[in-house]
Amino acid sequence: MPSRDVTARSRTLAAEALGTFALVLFGCGAIVVDAERGGLGHVGISLAFGLVVFAMVSAVGHVSGAHINPAVTFGLAVSGRFAWSAVPGYLAAQVAGAVLAAVVLRASLGNVAGLGATQPSGSVGQSFVWEVLLTAVLLVVIVSVATDPRSPIGVAALAIGGTIALASLVGGPISGASLNPARSLGPAIVAGELSSLWIYLAAPILGGVVGAFAYDALRTRAEG
Repeated sequence: MPSRDVTARSRTLAAEALGTFALVLFGCGAIVVDAERGGLGHVGISLAFGLVVFAMVSAVGHVSGAHINPAVTFGLAVSGRFAWSAVPGYLAAQVAGAVLAAVVLRASLGNVAGLGATQPSGSVGQSFVWEVLLTAVLLVVIVSVATDPRSPIGVAALAIGGTIALASLVGGPISGASLNPARSLGPAIVAGELSSLWIYLAAPILGGVVGAFAYDALRTRAEG
């Protein structure tokens, strides 16, 4: 029935919005809280990002796939694992969730630390390269544990959340380790931190496509 299709699609998009909202609220919120009150540090912030991704993949993965990241959506679509017709809705839901979370952070905590907007620590080129590489690794993990039937059952949330935490630990001091255009876009818009935004829109999308096809190459070689 068409009404059932609409309801199912609405639930799927709501799950994507909720997942991205939580990612920005807790991940970027950790940056804001640490800047204002201390106590978390770089390791704590990295764990916050990893833990919220673990939680959201566990909570809504069975509803929407828990992309909560335009780079994931694009990577899966380009590699034939996700319908292009669903891409616009997913992107809109992800951006809406990220912006709403940034608004909540600003309203409740103030415009502290740019609301966690991502900024390069080194050069623009260095940050771009690292965002591509880190996102490519993330997509290799996601495609492996979430779409390959040979992957062990029940490891997706832990593997994906762990990859985010690891990328944040190592890449955070270099590029900010966004790996996610929506995660960067929401705080940047609300805080008005737009100068380096293009890096965190373009590089993760490119990395997501590279990572999805990289896993295809690995899988083909393994099966051959």
